[in-house]
Amino acid sequence: MKCLSIPALALSVLTAASARAEEGNATRGAELFAIRCGECHALVPTEDKKLGPSLIGLIGRTSGTLEGYVYSEPMKAAGIVWSEETLKVYLANPRKVVPGTKMNFNGLKRDNELEDVVAYLLQAAG
Repeated sequence: MKCLSIPALALSVLTAASARAEEGNATRGAELFAIRCGECHALVPTEDKKLGPSLIGLIGRTSGTLEGYVYSEPMKAAGIVWSEETLKVYLANPRKVVPGTKMNFNGLKRDNELEDVVAYLLQAAG
């Protein structure tokens, strides 16, 4: 049996935990989205206007470009193309990434929330 040093063991555990976190749980993400995001954003066609823009077709779209929604000037100027990477950065701290955004949200900070919601958005908003 091969023994790992404490630093090697710690690195192994951290790497495994990081890999699990990066994958995300889309099922849990759907639940979190409904609680944390669903009041302002729609992911299904609806005639009801929400406070925030629809996220249908979000992946690959450039920030501030959804026709029919009035974005803040900073969001229009940001030029973010929404992808897994850009969503993770933005949803961790929206007001830091786009100062002056209308989105009144402090970010997803609890364990795995960010990875889970992004996993869900990749499935549902693609």
